[in-house]
Amino acid sequence: MCKPGDDKNYGSTATRDIECLQALSRRVHYGKFVAEAKFCDPKYHDLYVQLIKNKDRDAIMKLLTNEQVELKLLERLKKKTLIYGQDLDNPTQACACDESAAGVKIDSDLVVKLYKDYVIPLTKEVEVLYLLNRI
Repeated sequence: MCKPGDDKNYGSTATRDIECLQALSRRVHYGKFVAEAKFCDPKYHDLYVQLIKNKDRDAIMKLLTNEQVELKLLERLKKKTLIYGQDLDNPTQACACDESAAGVKIDSDLVVKLYKDYVIPLTKEVEVLYLLNRI
C-alpha cells in the first residue's frame, strides 16, 4: 500500500495509523445505522423480528446482504481510489483514469480487495450483532 522502506517518522506514522484505524472503525460501525434502516423497512421488518428471535445469524446475514449494492460500492471505490489516490504535485501530468497512468500512488485493486475481504464483512458482522441485540 505504501513505498517500502523506513522514513524514520515513527511518531507521525503511529499517528496516521491511529487515524486510519479510527476511520475504519467508524466506517464499520456505521453498519449499525444501516442495520437499523433495514430493520425498519416495513417490507422486511417482520422477517427480521422472526430471524432475530430465532437467533438465526446466517439467515440475518443473507437478508442483510445485497450483492448488487456491494458490487456498485466496490466499483465506486475503485474510481475514487484512482481519482483521489494520485500524485498531483506535477501540474503538467494528466489525471489518472486507470492503473497504468503515471502518478497513481495507490493500487486501487488492493483497496478494493481490502474492502471486499475485510471492511464489508466486518460491517455486516456488526450489523448482525446489532440486530441480534435489537429486540
